Amino acid sequence: MKSLWTALKRFRNKLKKRLGFAPDEWEEIVEEWLIEADVGIELTGRIIEELSGKLSGKPTEEEIVKYLQEVLLSLFASHPTTNLLESSFIHKPFVIFIVGVNGTGKTTTIGKLAYAFTNKGYRVVLGAGDTFRAAAIEQLERWAKRTGARIIKGTYGGDPGAVAYQAIESALAHGDDIVILDSAGRLHNKKHLMEELAKVRKVIKKKIPKAPHETLLVIDATTGQTGLEQARIFKEFADPTGIVLTKMDGTAKGGIALPIWYQLKIPIKLVGIGEKPEDIIPFKPEEYVNALLPVKEET
Repeated sequence: MKSLWTALKRFRNKLKKRLGFAPDEWEEIVEEWLIEADVGIELTGRIIEELSGKLSGKPTEEEIVKYLQEVLLSLFASHPTTNLLESSFIHKPFVIFIVGVNGTGKTTTIGKLAYAFTNKGYRVVLGAGDTFRAAAIEQLERWAKRTGARIIKGTYGGDPGAVAYQAIESALAHGDDIVILDSAGRLHNKKHLMEELAKVRKVIKKKIPKAPHETLLVIDATTGQTGLEQARIFKEFADPTGIVLTKMDGTAKGGIALPIWYQLKIPIKLVGIGEKPEDIIPFKPEEYVNALLPVKEET
């Protein structure tokens, strides 16, 4: 699978070679690049339509990139997001429910969040709700030791709802600030498993009616359009308040953020950019678009 940079260089090289190209040619080039970058056919058509309204005659490479940046940024303008890592939590404990399929970096994301919050002085409790994978419980235990967070865990194969309930109950009893709950890596195409995920949410609400205060869906950015389909199904059963895009460390094309934001109205809140504890950052549309379309070529 070609990387974003490979697609981008092809795009820019074609523009340079086709000085004096006809309008329909630049549309074809931009369309090809957007699809290769995982933006998707439907949204690519919308972007090309808007871009055509801004460009006329024989646009230069700089004009195309400039207006393409403007169009991409406009897609994010109607759905502003907040910086979760810098939030002042008005609810105590503040409950964060993490969902997603296996292999997306869900448990690692929990560890990174625990690292960020404990470094700010918050008292954090982790709920090892992925009881269907013994390795997930062990991995979360290592993160708890590493970050100084407490951990509540059940037995392998146990009830994930019970773990969530106990974690919140423990946080209430000890006066903790934040509860981060893991969940089993549900397959988005298995309806009965997704329904179980909805049941866990009901258990959480039994302890704190307004919880979970954040439900973050973790999506592997390298999966392309599969990530959009995952987001569609999880929106129905888990009602995510935000997306965490993982593996955005140079290997992902990254365009999947655009259709998720535009079509599903789910904000991208955080981005995973590596394996280190501090490798999680707030999603910023301007930086994202500049990374997709840098002014200077890669050296």
